[in-house]
Amino acid sequence: MEKVPHLVRQDEFTYRIDPAEQPGMRVPGLLFSDEALLGQVEGDPSLAQLANVATLPGIERHALAMPDIHFGYGFPVGGVAAFDLAEGVVSPGGIGYDINCGVRLLRTHLTVEQVRPRLGELIERLYHEVPSGVGSKGGTHLSATEVEEVMVGGARWAVEHGLGRTADLAVQEEEGCLVGAQPAQVSEAARKRGLRQLGTLGSGNHFLEVQSVDQVFYPEFAEALGLRPSHVVVMLHTGSRGLGHQVATDFIAQMDHRLAAEGTVLVDRQLSCAPVGSEDGARYLGAMAAAANFAWANRQTITHGVRRAFSAVFGRPDEELDLSVVYDIAHNMAKVETHGTDTGPKRVLVHRKGATRAFPAGREEVPAPYRPYGQPVLIPGDMGTASYVLVGLPTSMDRSFGSSCHGAGRRLSRHAAVRTFRYDEVTRALRAKGILVRSASREGVTEEAPGAYKDVEEVVRVAEGAGLTRRVARLTPLGVVKG
Repeated sequence: MEKVPHLVRQDEFTYRIDPAEQPGMRVPGLLFSDEALLGQVEGDPSLAQLANVATLPGIERHALAMPDIHFGYGFPVGGVAAFDLAEGVVSPGGIGYDINCGVRLLRTHLTVEQVRPRLGELIERLYHEVPSGVGSKGGTHLSATEVEEVMVGGARWAVEHGLGRTADLAVQEEEGCLVGAQPAQVSEAARKRGLRQLGTLGSGNHFLEVQSVDQVFYPEFAEALGLRPSHVVVMLHTGSRGLGHQVATDFIAQMDHRLAAEGTVLVDRQLSCAPVGSEDGARYLGAMAAAANFAWANRQTITHGVRRAFSAVFGRPDEELDLSVVYDIAHNMAKVETHGTDTGPKRVLVHRKGATRAFPAGREEVPAPYRPYGQPVLIPGDMGTASYVLVGLPTSMDRSFGSSCHGAGRRLSRHAAVRTFRYDEVTRALRAKGILVRSASREGVTEEAPGAYKDVEEVVRVAEGAGLTRRVARLTPLGVVKG
């Protein structure tokens, strides 16, 4: 067991790990949290992981952890770090196995009163339109050539193949396509895993959730987003499926081999990395972008399935029901961005693992309709509690490289959740709240039981209090499709 570093309170919502806490730390570690959440992370190995990240070459200013921090591979989930392009590194463990796992929100013209009588039928139809579960297949079947095209085109490929609307693209991070994709760097094994997984949800914490707009905190921006009280929205959470997982597996093995051959010893072997400008670093970033584009095409294809389900249940064309994309945001990615550093503004490679971008008003990366307000930030809770729409703040740029948390954050591991909760008890408690659940497995429910997660209300309070985001709207679940 690694030594857990000591935290010093810096302000109401910020705790610091001093570089003296661990040999080799180049910068401090900062955790955004409060007393309520801190009790769930003190003594946790995720704090040691945060200190380990601070030892990596070329890291700028500080290693960061969001209020939903929990133990991950290499970096903690909820980890953010920026690296100098000349002296820094890229680490697959700082992006995660599910490259471009992300969240998409759709709005509708339907009210809760209109949906509630058909909710059971709707959830069942969504379950059949969007395949889910471990290793789920049955989505859009791709040829080898089409997999290559998807890795280059992202969500645009899906739209051009009849799986969406052109308007969907303008309200996605990077418009649903990351430049610099190099499909040639993606292994044959990864490609094969993607052949039948486009348009599938997968398992674990991935979900498709029918929600209602429960409360609005920032009416002007909520109106710009098309979010109105008592109206129904749909949130989906998934990523690059087996293709992205295989890309991470392949490059971690390759970087491990190179470091071993060089005799390089890291403080944690899970931080396997390569210099940003090296051949290995460039190859990984090209493969990561290709997997990210597969993920955007996947969420776009799922969106098409959602629209089909709503149209079938309510007997109207999906356009009449609205079902427009509000926003699509990634939370497992590395991107080159301009940020302030100790030597002034410069281009850096920002790793966000279980963390999302939270850019403020005026940034050109924010879609034009939302630029006067800032970038939407989507934070799902668990299937028994609320999710939130927030917006990035100017203070996030200095405090967190323009980043925020990505969800409630696990309190218990999946194994611990299965040991702790019972399927019948979880589903009965959800039904008592009026929440319907359709899952491909019993484990898909018990692993993701509400009690396995931190309190999303507290997580959002910290993100707002720390100056990362501002609340826009609160969404509550009506029905959930799980893997």
